[in-house]
Amino acid sequence: MDAPKFDFIKNQFVPLVKTLSADTAGNWGKMNGQQMVEHVAAFFNVSAEKIIFPLVTPEEHLPKFKEFLLSDKQFRENTKAPTSIIGEEAQPLRYATMNDAIAKLEEAINNFILYFRDSPAKKTTHPVFGALSFDEWILLHYKHVTHHSRQFGLI
Repeated sequence: MDAPKFDFIKNQFVPLVKTLSADTAGNWGKMNGQQMVEHVAAFFNVSAEKIIFPLVTPEEHLPKFKEFLLSDKQFRENTKAPTSIIGEEAQPLRYATMNDAIAKLEEAINNFILYFRDSPAKKTTHPVFGALSFDEWILLHYKHVTHHSRQFGLI
């Protein structure tokens, strides 16, 4: 496991998002601060199989996606998940307040860690990247949370 990336996810990302207002606009994209927090929480729930999406990437393309995952390359600005997964528009808010959304994010991160604690070799499906182990999810979650941290000027 990449310990510095795990540390950023577990200990540094949430304190950063706590500095955002719910209605903060990003440097790109359509989401506001709270929508981003809820979006990131949902993807932690995907990794812990609380939300399940089918694989949308053709099998023959998975090695290319895995190569990106294992690289130090970041997601580009305006990188979008397939519309079949998240749609064209920012999702409506699920929670009444930013504090509620942040609490759900913290819960989703902790559930992800606990989900893999007893079975670190277990693999769960990301709709684009395919079956990922805990260590691979750490790499993807790190890319994802740093992407949105840059989007909102947090890093």
